[in-house]
Amino acid sequence: MTIRLIAGLGNPGTRYERTRHNVGMAWLRRLAHRFRLPLSPERKFRGSVARGDILGRDVWLLAPDTYMNLSGDAVGPLAHFYKLAPEEILIAYDEVAFEPGACRLRVGGGHNGHNGIRSVIAALGNQAGFARLRIGVGHPGNSAEMIAYLTGTRMTGEEQDRIEQATDIDDDTLGRLLDGDFDAAMNAINARRRVTDASECPTPVDRRQR
Repeated sequence: MTIRLIAGLGNPGTRYERTRHNVGMAWLRRLAHRFRLPLSPERKFRGSVARGDILGRDVWLLAPDTYMNLSGDAVGPLAHFYKLAPEEILIAYDEVAFEPGACRLRVGGGHNGHNGIRSVIAALGNQAGFARLRIGVGHPGNSAEMIAYLTGTRMTGEEQDRIEQATDIDDDTLGRLLDGDFDAAMNAINARRRVTDASECPTPVDRRQR
């Protein structure tokens, strides 16, 4: 299936700008700016929404105004209203198993401890077949520091630059992704930077605080 809805997860308000938990929403806003699709608040969808042409494809963009743990309260209503199947949805969000500068595309799977993804799955009737753009933010090294690491401190300029470079998807790859050619899109995105996965992390990945 083609991708008809792209949502970028994060927390609302200036307090959370440039925090690691907001990298998905930041990417979504850069995408909207790139294709000149202004996001406007839509109360019934509990988020800021745009619809328009991305490389010749008709696509919805959504930045939830809910907090991360309630992301499904925005994604679910929009998907249900416009009769979008989970397989037509791409969700961008932060991934602590990957270092900043790593970005991975995946289709389906569980929530893996991420509360925003947990909420989206529940809102879609426990269907998890949507695509995910997992944006590496690194791990604090201690699970007790997870909340502060993700939401309480802003990223350094170097971290932000690495993340933006890793998620700057070229038109050809983005077109393949929107067309549902996930194998080609995965190969292009996943090969861009070496990723440090959970088995390579210096400390165990613990998302209980997320």
